[in-house]
Amino acid sequence: MKQAPTLQELAPEGHDLAADPFPLYEQLRAKGPVHRVHVPESGDCWLVVTRDAARQALTDPRLRNDITHSSSWHTDGGHAVGRNMLQSDPPQHTRLRQLVAGHFSPARITSLYTQIEAIADDLLATLPERETVDLVHRYALPLPVSVICALLGVPETDRAPFHTWSNELVLPSSPEAAAAASAELAAYITDLLGRKAQSPDGTLLADLATAEAGSLTPEELLGMVFLLLVAGHETTVNLISATVHSLLAHPAQLALLRADPALVAHAVEESLRYNTPVHASTFRFAAEPLDLAGTPIATGDAVLVSLAAASRDPHPFPAPDRFDIRRQGPTHLAFGHGLHHCLGAPLARAETTIALRRLLERHTDIDFATDPSLLTWRTSTLLRGLADLPVHLG
Repeated sequence: MKQAPTLQELAPEGHDLAADPFPLYEQLRAKGPVHRVHVPESGDCWLVVTRDAARQALTDPRLRNDITHSSSWHTDGGHAVGRNMLQSDPPQHTRLRQLVAGHFSPARITSLYTQIEAIADDLLATLPERETVDLVHRYALPLPVSVICALLGVPETDRAPFHTWSNELVLPSSPEAAAAASAELAAYITDLLGRKAQSPDGTLLADLATAEAGSLTPEELLGMVFLLLVAGHETTVNLISATVHSLLAHPAQLALLRADPALVAHAVEESLRYNTPVHASTFRFAAEPLDLAGTPIATGDAVLVSLAAASRDPHPFPAPDRFDIRRQGPTHLAFGHGLHHCLGAPLARAETTIALRRLLERHTDIDFATDPSLLTWRTSTLLRGLADLPVHLG
């Protein structure tokens, strides 16, 4: 069978898909909810671009997360570090999720507010005024790294190399570098879990390393920690920086938020819809033939749900390309839908809401320090976010 076109091949010549993929998604939606595309390094798949079809795909039990249902699967090469919830289906997924769900409940996250606020305040205190500041590396990145590492029990001295490994895995510079990062991170996690098992300290990693989580196999334990560490901060970095970017690019919306700070949670939700940090779901694989929004899917076919495209669907979201912090209507799909709805959604919302509120309270004037059209957006199959965000603070 002829290889399907890539998204870049479907886009107008010279168009920067990383900077602005949404016009292409609009064109695809106009032609139908599901399209055959080729994803480099992964192969052909069915791409879902409308909200209704996305919700259907994310809840259809015939579409499985376990890669062994893929027609092209041969080895466990698809599992970067261990085996985790995103690569599992019930009952394995249910068992794995229940082990950690309590640590990410709304009540548990609410108890972290004071700690998150203190981290935000400490970071903001180090930012100079009347100088160019990269808000990604000085604020949006260290805040969620500090929070998730504190929650899990990663020593402060280990957090910088941890992020380097994590960043290489989610946005690899090369296959070789990604493989090296995977091996180094796996070795680090294994060593850290061993130390936690010998000296439990009440942190989540200690709970996982001891008898409380004794049903975990070594591969599952490694995969669980990898997922919590990486997913626990990479997406939130993108969400915080994209939210600030969207507000600066829409001065009237920023003025509206400054006039009514109670809208901060609404601003975060609109940012999740408008610049979805998790660009697409993990791949699903058809365990049996099915019909997806009128498209026949064969056994073993891969399906990729574009959460970003679904959240700009004009059917549920009128004027979807308008950033509107007072928007009403249905919820976005930025955190997924169904069984695999993001476990860390309450934490990501809390961190971004606090980060944004504290930033605006401390600085009455924030502006781009460079032409926003020159900013670099980093993208992979699953994630999209700013590489940096130079601003002037006043």
